[in-house]
Amino acid sequence: MIRFGVIGYGYWGPNLVRNIAETKGAQVAMVSDLRPERLALVQRRYPYIDVTADCRELVSDPRVDVVVISTPVDTHFDLAMQALQAHKHVFLEKPITGTSEQALRLIEAAQARQLRIMVDHTFIYTGAVRKIKELVDKGTLGEVQYYDSVRVNLGLFQPDVNVIWDLAVHDLSIMDYVTGKRPVAVSATGFGHVQNRPENIAYITLFFAERLIGHVHVNWLSPVKLRTTLIGGAEKMIVYDDMEPTEKVKVYDRGISVTPDSESLYKVLVGYRMGDMWAPQLDGSEGLGVEMQHYVRCLETGEKPITDAQAGLRVVRILEAATESMKNRGQLVELPESKEVSA
Repeated sequence: MIRFGVIGYGYWGPNLVRNIAETKGAQVAMVSDLRPERLALVQRRYPYIDVTADCRELVSDPRVDVVVISTPVDTHFDLAMQALQAHKHVFLEKPITGTSEQALRLIEAAQARQLRIMVDHTFIYTGAVRKIKELVDKGTLGEVQYYDSVRVNLGLFQPDVNVIWDLAVHDLSIMDYVTGKRPVAVSATGFGHVQNRPENIAYITLFFAERLIGHVHVNWLSPVKLRTTLIGGAEKMIVYDDMEPTEKVKVYDRGISVTPDSESLYKVLVGYRMGDMWAPQLDGSEGLGVEMQHYVRCLETGEKPITDAQAGLRVVRILEAATESMKNRGQLVELPESKEVSA
């Protein structure tokens, strides 16, 4: 039995505790939160779980094997480092840390102690995204040519991070997983409409060494909530609409064919292919539950988590580059090449 301690019982904490409690081979031993009313809620729902207002008590408790951190991003590094130094595995809410340098230090600390870090990129474990990954890997789409996502709503303004760090994390992690490609440069523009608050609307363009381009639009000031992604391939295209109750993924046999004009080497003929659409059957399991099952299996077998610390680091590097570019009105920012080692 792998025993978890959860730090933070705010917005996401209850979902984490519930899914851990429902995962075979896992158990919640303790929950920590600074607010007495949140701890009282834990005790009413789960009277067998110990609670504390002091997270240090949770980290040092010998019953705890894994420390789950569901707190603001600016606290992630310190809390995770304390857990690793206490020889605990770590599960971190997204994004992994506030800087890539902090993420690298956590990776080094985990490697030195042979501990596993997992980052909560929840969407990767949903049936929709797993099906998209399967289709891409099987070559159903052909060569992937573009990834274009929109994630907008009349949102909850965050005081500590801009809209990129809040919303774009999801799309960047999905793109990283589905395509398996690493961008080499980023350009971003954005604007903040509330005084003394960070940017609330942003557009990110990602450039790759391959014939692939990525684009992410995030916005806290939209009158409607949209969660739509287009993935274009040379053979087929996908529309992923997370707001759809049933057919979240639709595959279109549509595209173009380009052939040379026999009369001139400088002309091409573009033809349009308009085929059928089909919606594959999806696993309806809750993504967070699948994620917890995966993490427990990794801890039991030594398997590398899909969303390990390196996956978290790749996303944070893009977030940093996009933020830098946004401050300079879209100036292109090159991403560093890095040799990855699992943690």
